[in-house]
Amino acid sequence: MGERGLHLGLIMDGNGRWAQARHLPRTAGHLAGIKSLKKVVQGAINNNVKYLSLYCFSTENWKRSKEEVGYLMSLFSSKLYSELMFYNEHGIRVLTIGDLSPLPDEAKKAIQDTIEATKNNNVITIQLAINYGGQAEIAMAVTKALKSGITEITPEVIRNNFEHPEIPPVDVIARSAGEKRLSNFLLFDSAYAELVFCDKLWPDWDENDVTKVLEEYSHRVRRFGGIK
Repeated sequence: MGERGLHLGLIMDGNGRWAQARHLPRTAGHLAGIKSLKKVVQGAINNNVKYLSLYCFSTENWKRSKEEVGYLMSLFSSKLYSELMFYNEHGIRVLTIGDLSPLPDEAKKAIQDTIEATKNNNVITIQLAINYGGQAEIAMAVTKALKSGITEITPEVIRNNFEHPEIPPVDVIARSAGEKRLSNFLLFDSAYAELVFCDKLWPDWDENDVTKVLEEYSHRVRRFGGIK
């Protein structure tokens, strides 16, 4: 894990399928997913994870129905406020990655207020990937570098122009619901990340699933291109 602390990325998939299997609307799956997320965050803290990146809403998710997108935006507005006490009690610092400009004003305010209210917490840092895409992240970093006058684009230049370059690259990415792809998540920083794919739908996750992911990760040998 190293002195800098472990960085875990989670692709939270399967909310809709969880709801459909119970003959419930997809929105019920998203609400259940929020409840499981709180358990997973606690599991990450219990396992000494220092950084947790969560794929909350991708740049492609705007293609979903207007009703579903609206519901997800309302969750950002309401749930961030309602969990502020939980964040501060457990030392959780909240940040975001992604382009927040298209979000409703209520959601943007809730996000910014949460970032401000948790800025001094230092047990774990959570990055909420909202209106986020890995390709867009790289493109925006290159554009930012060029606008600053940099003419030679290197991997170091790209990473230094990310929103939060102080957060180390992700060590392991886990995805729920049996899908086996990254879906445009942390593309640059996942170059040498370990990948773990789990069949369990996201609303069924709890603290034990984080432990299982990290146990599998602990048995991987990361060579970073070498032969050790």
